[in-house]
Amino acid sequence: MLVAMSTVAAVKAAISRLTLEERADVARSLHEWEDDAWDEQMRRDLGAGRSDRFLANVDDNIDHGRLCDLP
Repeated sequence: MLVAMSTVAAVKAAISRLTLEERADVARSLHEWEDDAWDEQMRRDLGAGRSDRFLANVDDNIDHGRLCDLP
């Protein structure tokens, strides 16, 4: 754990020395990385049928007109 903390500190220190454009590039990369993990988890969950009951409920609400606009 101590190694990870020093690595995080080193990354933060390195980021602080980047230009604004370089920081934006790093931020985009991290965001894409997070999206990839999210997408993969969604594929696994959908493939395993973990969302079937929820999606059936959504379809039922649509079929019966039980939708409302979000504020």
